[in-house]
Amino acid sequence: MNTPISVAIVEDDEFYNKSLKKIIGFDPGLVCVGQFFSGREALKNLKELHPDIVLMDIKLPDKTGVELVEQLSQEMEDTKFIMCTSFEDDKHIFDALKAGASGYLVKGESMDRIIASIKECHAGGAPMTFSIASKVLQFFREEKKEKPYLEELTKTENEVLEMLSTGMLYKEIADKKNVGIDTIKKQAGSIYRKLHVCNKTEAINKLRNH
Repeated sequence: MNTPISVAIVEDDEFYNKSLKKIIGFDPGLVCVGQFFSGREALKNLKELHPDIVLMDIKLPDKTGVELVEQLSQEMEDTKFIMCTSFEDDKHIFDALKAGASGYLVKGESMDRIIASIKECHAGGAPMTFSIASKVLQFFREEKKEKPYLEELTKTENEVLEMLSTGMLYKEIADKKNVGIDTIKKQAGSIYRKLHVCNKTEAINKLRNH
């Protein structure tokens, strides 16, 4: 028989915390090993429990769930954290994911979906409420649109642009790369065309803005 997935809950809303524990208890593949109602309690006890998954609220009375994930994810490498919160704004989403969260669920998800998300996360997935996943995808689509020109540069052109950004002259770059100055000038011209700029200063500014 497979060992149940161990789950800990960090949630200050007592009713919701108990509801999560109850539905976890109904699934034979899961076991709740701890319930915490504050960040202080979680910091003090979570590491000793070694849960597979932690369901983490963001708004706690003494610390944010993002702060807890950032600290604990470095100390509990075998544990995965799923945010389970009412916040749907970009800042909370990306702060949580950057901090080390493996999933992000919005309160209001069905209990079946929460159970499925725990199992998905344990299996290596990144469960997210549909609206959250859409925001994450949109972010990467917009980021890709902002960088089309830089992505067109060859590896050598990127190296030349980086050197130009440090203040090196064409001749200095040519000497460093063991090529003629005309070669560097040609590469610089190609860089300017691809970046849709007219000179070195504009090219460097475009690099720094990205």
